[in-house]
Amino acid sequence: MEFKAIGLIETNSVAKGIECADGMLKASDVEILLARPACPGRYLAMISGDVGSVQNSIDIGKEIAAEFMVDSFVLPNVHPSIFPALSCATRISELQALGIIETYSCASCITAADAAVKAADVDLIEIRCATGLAGKSFVTMTGDVASVNSAVDTGVGALADEGLIQSYVVIPSPSRELYESLV
Repeated sequence: MEFKAIGLIETNSVAKGIECADGMLKASDVEILLARPACPGRYLAMISGDVGSVQNSIDIGKEIAAEFMVDSFVLPNVHPSIFPALSCATRISELQALGIIETYSCASCITAADAAVKAADVDLIEIRCATGLAGKSFVTMTGDVASVNSAVDTGVGALADEGLIQSYVVIPSPSRELYESLV
């Protein structure tokens, strides 16, 4: 299935998050991609559809979430490698340089990952969203050193005004043992 746009609302209440997901689905012709609790007591609701429908659903979700909203996004023309990275289903045959962007929310991490993979020739390894991370998230990527540097810079830059970056690094030549723990 090809997704034209995706949107996500992250709340700090499971009950409010479920209510948001319901309202988002009723607001427009969208499909639910992800609806689940995350650490610490957050809820993630991700939808897909055409840009206008996704934007309308996210707007309704924001109204429902009110003070319980942590973060949100609408990504038109989302990069297709986002989905396998979210599912930890990316096949990486060789770990070259390793880039990591760590954020304070799942929504900001996916936004950074999408910007990074669109900016440079990198492969996303994983997008880990708030599970076992006290609400933080991170994305890992690999490619040649210049591409990874460019991708990380672009991903971090996409969040510059939001203040949601925890940390980021580029490891030019990661150890083989590290590779085995990442894939």
